[in-house]
Amino acid sequence: MMKHSVLPIAAIALSLSSQQSVAQEATEIVKFSDVTYQPLNPARGDAAPQAGVLWGDIAKDVPTGAIIKFGENFSSPPHIHNITYRGIVIEGAVHNDDPDAANMWMGPGSFWSQPAGEPHITSAAAEGGATIFLEILEGPYLVRPTEEAFDNHELPVNLDSSNVVWLSTDDVTWIDQPAAKDNTAAPQLAYLWGESSAANATFLKIPAGTSGTLESNAGLLRAVTISGKTDLTVPEGSTESDLVPGSYFGSETGGSYDLSCQIEDDCMLYVRAEGKYTFTGK
Repeated sequence: MMKHSVLPIAAIALSLSSQQSVAQEATEIVKFSDVTYQPLNPARGDAAPQAGVLWGDIAKDVPTGAIIKFGENFSSPPHIHNITYRGIVIEGAVHNDDPDAANMWMGPGSFWSQPAGEPHITSAAAEGGATIFLEILEGPYLVRPTEEAFDNHELPVNLDSSNVVWLSTDDVTWIDQPAAKDNTAAPQLAYLWGESSAANATFLKIPAGTSGTLESNAGLLRAVTISGKTDLTVPEGSTESDLVPGSYFGSETGGSYDLSCQIEDDCMLYVRAEGKYTFTGK
């Protein structure tokens, strides 16, 4: 077996708390332009990926969502994490796999999960690096050497965007497109993880130039823009425009959100929910 040099990696945690809410009361809105960053590994400074938290606190045992920026040609040494995380490529390309695996570059809209305790490396594209969304359901997020590897009986997932299975309004009850106009494309949904009756996550695709209402009365609902640009009206009555990729909105108690996808490109959201939500096109 080919041996890899292992750089010493100290256990680290990034003390980042979520950005201040733009909207009032229960709804949180964080625009990508307002995210602030710190090194994911303070010991490596600017050479480390840069992390900015959307919700939660990556240094504590709480669910957290964060934007991670990798520089050009970034490549980590082999390492493990103490907890499982999930990632989605927003911009650029990422390779995340066993240290002996051949490069498999995943572009925008790709999804992967990294089980706790499993040795792996993470690399970013030579040109432009990469920006990703990272989510953990528990913390803190730590990096440890491969000598501390363990088997938590989860399997990794690497899902390239070209292999995402999209479901139409005829296939699921979570979305609806009443009286579609003049060949207007309908919204679509793709399952990523979890169960419809419990914690889950999906991709929601809203066609360019269309709008609809995202709603959940079952509890927590969080959404991160992965592609496209949306305008949002929240239950409190305020409107936020130009939620570009990397922007977030959500609430611990669900709610009803009117969304419009601007005309340039289709909009894709990562939707994290407790139980089913609905999206009704207009």
